Amino acid sequence: MNKRNNLLVFILTFGVFGILNTEMGVIGILPVIAEHFHVSISKAGWLVSLFALVVAVSGPTMPLLFSGINRKKVMLLVLGVFVLGNIVSIFTSNFTILLIARIIPAFFHPIYCSLAFSVAAASVRKEEAPKAVSKVFIGVSAGMVVGVPIASITASATSLQMAMVFFAIVNVITFIATLIFVPSMPVQERLSYGTQVSVLKKSITWLSIVTVVLLNSAIFGVYSYFADYLKTVTNMSSNSISLMLFLYGGANIIGNIVAGKLLTKNANKSVISYPLILGAVYIIFFFTGQFTLPMAIITFIWGILAGIGGNITQYWIMSAAPKTPDFANGLFLTSANLGTTFGAAVGGLFISEMGTQYVVLVGILSLILGLLTILLRNYMYSYTKELST
Repeated sequence: MNKRNNLLVFILTFGVFGILNTEMGVIGILPVIAEHFHVSISKAGWLVSLFALVVAVSGPTMPLLFSGINRKKVMLLVLGVFVLGNIVSIFTSNFTILLIARIIPAFFHPIYCSLAFSVAAASVRKEEAPKAVSKVFIGVSAGMVVGVPIASITASATSLQMAMVFFAIVNVITFIATLIFVPSMPVQERLSYGTQVSVLKKSITWLSIVTVVLLNSAIFGVYSYFADYLKTVTNMSSNSISLMLFLYGGANIIGNIVAGKLLTKNANKSVISYPLILGAVYIIFFFTGQFTLPMAIITFIWGILAGIGGNITQYWIMSAAPKTPDFANGLFLTSANLGTTFGAAVGGLFISEMGTQYVVLVGILSLILGLLTILLRNYMYSYTKELST
C-alpha cells in the first residue's frame, strides 16, 4: 500500500512538473518565438501573461465543476488537453493558433494541480498530509525553475520545435503512467457546488486568501526583478546571474522538503515565524545587495524560504476549508497567481519611482501586512472556538 501511494505521489509530482513546465518553460524561449513567428517580444510575452491570467480566473471554477468526477478520468482529460496543445504548438506556423493552443490548456491547469494536492494529501494519514503535498510542490518548483533553462538550451542547440517537443514528451509520459499505474478514484462523497462555495461565507477563508496574495507578492514582487537587480545593483555578469538563478531554483526544491517536515511538526508556529524570518533576510538583502558573496548566501537562504512559502500558503487555505479540498486548492492557485501579478506590478512601481535596489521594499511591506492577516486569522479562529464551547 505504501509503495503504491509513493508511486501515485511521484506520478502526480511529475505531472505537475509537466504542466508547470508547459506554462513557464516558454519564458526561456520568448526571443526565439518572437523571431520565429515575426512578432515583437512584448507580443510573444502574451504566451506567459495570458496563460497566468486564465489560470487565475479559472482557479476556483474549474476544479469545482470537475469535483464530482472520477479523479483518474479527470487527470487523463487534463493531460490529454495539454498533449494536444503541445502537438499543435510544435507544428503551427501561426502565432494566433499558438496562443490559442496555450490558452485552452490554461483553463484545465488548475484542475490537475488542485487534484494533485488533494489526492496526495488523501493518500496518506492526515498528520502526514503536509509531507505528501510538499513532494508535489517539488514538481511545481522544478517546472518553474528547471523547465526554463532546459527549453532555452534545447531551442538554441536544436530548434524551437524541439523545445516544444520536450514539453509534449513530459506530458505524454505522465499520461501513460497515469493510465497504467493510477487506480480508478471515484469520488466517495460528492459535495454540492453550494456546499463548496459556502466556505466563502467564512471570514477565515477570506483572511487566508489575502494572506496568500500578500506572501506570494512578497516573494514574486522581488523575484520578478531579481535578474535585473543582480545586473544593476550587484554588477554581475550574465553567466553569474544564470548561476544565481540556478542556485535559487535548487534551494527552492530543498525548501519544499523542509516545509513538509515543519508543517507536520508545528504548522501554526511555522506560519507565524515565516514572515518574520523572510523579513529579516530581506533587510540583510537590502543592505548587502551590492556585494557578490553575501548575495550568493542570501539567494540560497531566500530560495529555501520561497520553497517553504509555497507549501505554507497552500496549507493556510486548505486549513481554512478542509472539507472542500478541490475548491480550496483552486482558491489557492488563484490567490497565488494574483499575488504574483500584484507583487510584480508594485515592484515595477518601486523600481520606476525609486530605483531597482528598492524593489526589496515590496517584499518587506507585503510581509508586514501578511503577518497582520495571519495573526488576525488566528485570533478569529480562537474567538470562534471559544464561542462554540
